[in-house]
Amino acid sequence: MRFDHRTAALTVAGMINFLNMYSIQAVLPVMAQDFEVSVAQTGLTITATTAAIALVAPIIGSISDRFGRKRLIVGAMWALILPTLLSATAPTLDMLILWRFVQGLMMPFIFAVTVAYIGDETEGAEMIRLTGIYSMGTIFGGFFGRFLAGFTADLAGWRASFMVLAACTTLSALYVGAALPRETRFRPVRGLRNTMAGFADHITNRRLLATYAVGFTVLFSIVTAFTYANFLLAAPPYNLGPGALGSIFVVYMVGMVTTPIATRLAIRFGRLNTLALAVAGAVGGLLLTLLPSLIAIIAGLGMIAGAVFVQGALAIGFIGTVARHAKSAAVGLYVTFYYIGGSLGGIAPAGIWHVAGWPGCVALSILMQVLMLAIAATFWRERAERRADG
Repeated sequence: MRFDHRTAALTVAGMINFLNMYSIQAVLPVMAQDFEVSVAQTGLTITATTAAIALVAPIIGSISDRFGRKRLIVGAMWALILPTLLSATAPTLDMLILWRFVQGLMMPFIFAVTVAYIGDETEGAEMIRLTGIYSMGTIFGGFFGRFLAGFTADLAGWRASFMVLAACTTLSALYVGAALPRETRFRPVRGLRNTMAGFADHITNRRLLATYAVGFTVLFSIVTAFTYANFLLAAPPYNLGPGALGSIFVVYMVGMVTTPIATRLAIRFGRLNTLALAVAGAVGGLLLTLLPSLIAIIAGLGMIAGAVFVQGALAIGFIGTVARHAKSAAVGLYVTFYYIGGSLGGIAPAGIWHVAGWPGCVALSILMQVLMLAIAATFWRERAERRADG
């Protein structure tokens, strides 16, 4: 596929969404000290964002199915700037949680609508490849946001990191607004009856529901691993600071290598077989982090990132194939389940962390990976033999 302005704009849209979403993970230990709160309380800054996304995603899908794609993507990018700036001025943790929640209200307009745009404008192998490239943008954004926040926090404090993120969001909104072509294949879904019919179709589609469950386990796994790995590495004997913690997230870049490879494997061998390989890689990485070695932990996190981003790309791409109409609403429901998983992944392991530490979090993540594969093996197998459409 030729990497033209449309592809670049979609990649930037994915990047900026995840640039803002999880950048705060790199500065959680510093924020806990600054606000004089516990580890579990700082995790609410992540949960607030993911909970907001889960809350509004289905509504946003319906709005997009009626009014179009590009205007909502670009408008949400501009709207995201204000709560990002306000996060930098939050006087208390509660206020920071509030502004992070408002950020989450904007993000589905970018994430869900961009995926729906790809589903509308492309098909078959081209859709799989473009979804893979878009996913690479989200991977880079996930890494670079954490790296940028950690590096900035070392130089000027965690509040300055939000100012830098707001500047990046502004530049990205300018580029996507100029470079992304207006949709050409979009067909609006008008009227409440048609909207509700679309939802009814989605929630009775077993293969879509299974894909939503896969998405839940994907984000639960990665949020658990990378949130509590920060606390593992910030504590003795590693004692890593914000900059070093932000640099650890360079392992996200492994996903930029594994995702295009997995895309080709999915086209040739099917999504289910490729997903099974990704689950094996994630479990292997989780086990590797149990070794008492910084190098082993970083390598294990790299394996987890490379595997989990493949899982997410496969699930997202599958929605465009199995959703018969109202695709943005279908993606919106996926996003809801996906970020419910992320919300629980940030807070549910807190009790396990205090009782069983990092090994307990690893065991929980492995359980979610096994559950994911079992669900996909049951409901994706019907068409696993079909290469280009899953």
